[in-house]
Amino acid sequence: MTTEAIATAEPLPLEEDGEQRQGHLAARIASKYGTIIALVLLIVVFAMLKGNLFLTSQNLVDIASDIAIGAIIACGLTIPLVADEFDLSIGYVGSFAGVLVTGFMVKNNLPMGVAIVAAIAACSAIGLVNGLIITKAGVHSFVATLGTGTIVVGLNFLYNSGIAFSIGLPDAFFNINLHKILGIPLPVFIAAGVVILLWVLLNRTLFGYYAQAIGQNREAAHLVGVRVDRIRVLAMMVSSTCAGVGGILLAAKLGSGQNNAADGYLLSGFAAAFLGSVALRNAEFHIVGTVIGVVTVGVAFNGLAIVGAPTFWQYVVQGGLLIGAVALSTVARRILGRH
Repeated sequence: MTTEAIATAEPLPLEEDGEQRQGHLAARIASKYGTIIALVLLIVVFAMLKGNLFLTSQNLVDIASDIAIGAIIACGLTIPLVADEFDLSIGYVGSFAGVLVTGFMVKNNLPMGVAIVAAIAACSAIGLVNGLIITKAGVHSFVATLGTGTIVVGLNFLYNSGIAFSIGLPDAFFNINLHKILGIPLPVFIAAGVVILLWVLLNRTLFGYYAQAIGQNREAAHLVGVRVDRIRVLAMMVSSTCAGVGGILLAAKLGSGQNNAADGYLLSGFAAAFLGSVALRNAEFHIVGTVIGVVTVGVAFNGLAIVGAPTFWQYVVQGGLLIGAVALSTVARRILGRH
């Protein structure tokens, strides 16, 4: 083809432009409503299979009770994710909190209130250490939190020698999990309070505004005067504190402080956060989205249990949801031209 022909070539046909627009529209829908669509499909499928058991008020309460701890840990994890940091220590910190709070009461004879505050403070301190390693030593958060999490596992075994603290716990500690308000377990209300607090922190405070700015462009945030390192440290502290709260509630639920009780919340927390990033926003981490992600995972687990699926399917589905959420987010970003 000659130069003149190229210069005078007709524009691409409208059909191709329409296909591009349809592709962008599909990407926008997937990036904003993918998780919600998946949640609705799960509800419809389980309702069709076991509607007489799945669609009951008691089962809805059971789902809310089952996801309460995971919601606290996953929403806490969302804060550093918003600031473009990872926290791979949350599961280990949650387990450590359960061991500490029960050990403080059984081994050190501390009152329950003091034990809870001390355990949460210890978890916050772990978050502080994570933040300082990331900001001052320049270690990537992925590596830093994986390393500190491994150290926490060692401290866990050092404190209880691998033997769970269970005998001698006060009844009031068990009642944290057993007490109900209007037929709904207390941990559900605690989780709701934590989630609301984190939403306000992220959406109605300077900290949240700065965290989001850092996540979008760290250098630009620094240039406009944001104390980037301070916000990153605080984000890691929030994550560890929430992991600690979740670990304490889990210990009350299990009736003991077990060394690896909360380890599994690492995967479920990330699965919920990434699922939430494709809920209502275009592949962005946010608290409401994470809650939707937690509910999606919880409904999947509950439905699989009701239909009698083998336990291994829970892990398969959880891993599949995580991979699918990350893939969907990545594809949507590429199509929409975001990085």
